[in-house]
Amino acid sequence: MTAESVAQYDALEFAAPLPATRRALLHRLAVGQTEGRTPSLVGCVVRDGRVVWTGARSCVDGHAPDGDTQYRIGSLTKTFVAVLVLRLRNEGLLRLDDPLVDHLPEATEAGTATVAQLLSHTAGLAAEPRGPWWERTPGALRPEPGDVFGERPLVHPAGRRFHYSNSGFALLGAVVERLRGAPWNEVLRREVLEPLGLRRTTTRPCAPHAGGWAVHPWADVLLPEPAAETGLMSPAGELWSTAEDLGRWAAFLLDGDDRVLDAATLAEMRTPAAVQQPGDRDGGWGLGLQLTHHQDRFLFGHGGSMPGFLAALWISPEDRLAAVVLANATSGPQVGPVAADLVRIVAEHEPPIPEPWRPLPADEVDPALLELTGPWFWGAAPFVLRLWAGRMLELSPVGAVGRASRFLPESDGTWTGLDGYYLGETLRVVFDADGALSHLDVGTFVFTREPYGSEDVVPGGVDPRGWRGL
Repeated sequence: MTAESVAQYDALEFAAPLPATRRALLHRLAVGQTEGRTPSLVGCVVRDGRVVWTGARSCVDGHAPDGDTQYRIGSLTKTFVAVLVLRLRNEGLLRLDDPLVDHLPEATEAGTATVAQLLSHTAGLAAEPRGPWWERTPGALRPEPGDVFGERPLVHPAGRRFHYSNSGFALLGAVVERLRGAPWNEVLRREVLEPLGLRRTTTRPCAPHAGGWAVHPWADVLLPEPAAETGLMSPAGELWSTAEDLGRWAAFLLDGDDRVLDAATLAEMRTPAAVQQPGDRDGGWGLGLQLTHHQDRFLFGHGGSMPGFLAALWISPEDRLAAVVLANATSGPQVGPVAADLVRIVAEHEPPIPEPWRPLPADEVDPALLELTGPWFWGAAPFVLRLWAGRMLELSPVGAVGRASRFLPESDGTWTGLDGYYLGETLRVVFDADGALSHLDVGTFVFTREPYGSEDVVPGGVDPRGWRGL
């Protein structure tokens, strides 16, 4: 491949999708608007941290929203609140295993529920606050954190199962306010929105913005929806934003920004903390992030709804793609599947060009590490150990069955499991009395160079007659 061809391929990585891809994206958006019977639908696609496509459909001829039109984003607000809470954790102002009452002493009805359990919807709290439908009523009805709790504040034991709770995120917002000494939305603006350049994300609508509508289920007629200020409940779903702002938010959620949160903390947020229960349809949950699979593709993000509006943001870390879809209808359009399909379309139409294979840097070629590579056996099960850049090791089964993990080097000459069954476990290289390589100890499991190697190192010993036939 010539240098000119390489440059052309590199440019494609950051260019708008190709014409056929753009048509497929617009077609999916149009089908979503038509079948969902929504006044308008706007979407965007993010690739490698940049918004590369936006599109819209509207019921008004000659007038359609664009990537700068605000919509109410509902529970996508919770992802912003979760970031604020993790910032507090990283600064040492709270711990995830702190009981809520450590920071909101008046919230005794929450029992033993912890900050982490509120973030992952496993605190057992009721889904909604007391009083009338909070999304359509003034926040003055619930002026204090204790006013969130109804007659039955806990519906499950804390930590036992996933149960989505808007009330829980209202309380997390109150924790942010208590520890920062300022309204949560002011903290958000100062610590997150301004550093990331999200100038069109606000708690109240700013023109141009869409109006919220309900669509009659049996007739093609509309009813305007109110946009109440929800007060204490606002951390559960108050924000307004645009497709382009949310595209930038998706890029941040994927890679981080050290001015706000580092990539390692964001990876922690999307690590499963609450698993799907039988009968649940929401998938798994991390810390303020929803986790799901769409046609075998892992996605993380969140959905949102408020009267008159629906929103969805999904990110595929493997493809480094994200999509946002916003609608101004209370119900009808399936914005989550549309957003997931926008990711799929780009991934299938324009798979990324892989980086060229390159050998290890000369200073990383260590003969002692090369000696470790190759076949190993756990009992009679064959495995292979590979060496990667940064002295990282990967142990994987030969075939489809077995436990695979990667291991990061430590300063004491051991390795620590990065993923899989051996996450957090220790890999040790063991030498015999003469200094020769003997075996691997991986979380107490012994791996030898031959199937059931030396009886001296295999726990329980090896039959002295060795392998035999019948």
